[in-house]
Amino acid sequence: MADLLTSRLGYLLKHAQLNFAAHGARALEPLGITARQLAVLVVLDAAEPLSQLDAARELGVDRTTMVALVDELEAKGLVERHRSPDDRRKNIVVLTAHGKKTLAEGERLHKETENAFLAELSPIESELFLRILKKLAADSEHE
Repeated sequence: MADLLTSRLGYLLKHAQLNFAAHGARALEPLGITARQLAVLVVLDAAEPLSQLDAARELGVDRTTMVALVDELEAKGLVERHRSPDDRRKNIVVLTAHGKKTLAEGERLHKETENAFLAELSPIESELFLRILKKLAADSEHE
C-alpha cells in the first residue's frame, strides 16, 4: 500500500516541498526570517518602489496577509512604509539598509539550500528538474 502512495505525483511533490521548506527554514533561522519573509524582501527589492498592494499581487497573497507580512518585517527593522507621493491612500514599502543586508545574506543561504537539496541530482538532472517545474508552474498560472 505504501508503494502506491509514494509513487503518486501529489504525494511526492508535497513531501519534496516539505523537505525543502524544512531545510530552508533551518538555513534562514540565524537571520530571524522565514522563507515567506525572504520572498517579500525579494519582491520589494524591485527597481521601482512597490506599494503593499502591488507587492501582494506579485506574491499572489491577499491584502490582509501582505499587511501582516510587512508588519513583521517592519518590526524587525527590515522595511519601512512611506506614503505614496502620487496616492496618499497607498503605502510604498522599501527595504532599509538592514533589510538589504538581510536580503543579500538570505539569498546566499537560500541558494546554498537549493544546491544542497539538489545535490543528489547531476547538474543536467538538476537543470532539467527546474525547467520542468517552471513549465508546470507556468501552465497552472494560465488556467
